[in-house]
Amino acid sequence: MLAYAIRRLGLSVLILIVVMTAMYGMVFLVPGDPASLALGPRATPELKEALRERMGLDQPILTQILYFFGNVLQGDLGVDVWSRRPVLDQILEVFPNTLILGIVALGWALIMGVLLGCAAVVWRDSWADRLLGVLSVSMISVPSFVVALYALIVFAVWLNWLPAIGAGEKGDIGSQIRALILPAFAVGIGWVGYLARLIRASLLEVMEAPHIRTARAFGMTERDIIFGHALRVAIVPTISVLAIGFGSILSSAVFVESVFSRPGIGTLITGAVEKRNYPVVMGCVLFMTAFYLFIVTAADLLIARLDPRVRDVLRG
Repeated sequence: MLAYAIRRLGLSVLILIVVMTAMYGMVFLVPGDPASLALGPRATPELKEALRERMGLDQPILTQILYFFGNVLQGDLGVDVWSRRPVLDQILEVFPNTLILGIVALGWALIMGVLLGCAAVVWRDSWADRLLGVLSVSMISVPSFVVALYALIVFAVWLNWLPAIGAGEKGDIGSQIRALILPAFAVGIGWVGYLARLIRASLLEVMEAPHIRTARAFGMTERDIIFGHALRVAIVPTISVLAIGFGSILSSAVFVESVFSRPGIGTLITGAVEKRNYPVVMGCVLFMTAFYLFIVTAADLLIARLDPRVRDVLRG
């Protein structure tokens, strides 16, 4: 188990190094001079040269990369070109909003997905099962930003039930919850259908196990068997999917936060891209990549801890 944990952590570090190198190299692949793109065509040569020095673009490429790696190892993700604020401070300032959005979206998607998946198994091969299958596939197929736009138009503009923009008033929990409903709905709805199909498939496989047949022989109802015995086994494969899904949900939040003008990593990246603020863009991407790798690695270690079959493979 310890050797497996070390291998997984080493792989995560390697991926992070590759991402950092590729991300920094992309700055030089963008057509044109980054300083000229940021300042616009009317900027004087003196201003452009000053911005290049501020961004470190006047140094050789290898020196810039090594300097970038050294700063990251010290927890320094760079400095905002325009505000001169540390990039990490800006990320930590807005990341809680994105994290809360992702947790709420994944939480309601998991609850609804489990309930729909269990209902499909209880009513398997019936018209209700087929209807749930159609609904699940429909939810998977619709992009989150499309759901966000329609939810904004219907519930915020037409019906005026929920706020259209922002994250609510600071210190007002009710206002923050109301502002969270539409973004969380838009981000999580696609995963409701996906988790419902996954839970259904896992449950159907578990329902053929010997201990489930024994429970059925003792006269237990299908619902008692599903919620009392089968679900706890069927939910294990979902853990790794949830880790990957959380990363996907956070990436979806980038678009949804822009639609609802909600402060978060998404709006921070969008604003930085518009201003050609490369240190902020690279810092956000690196931070989100590291966070995603942490979630996936933790999920893999949790699965190895919970599933005896994985532990046997690791020992072997």
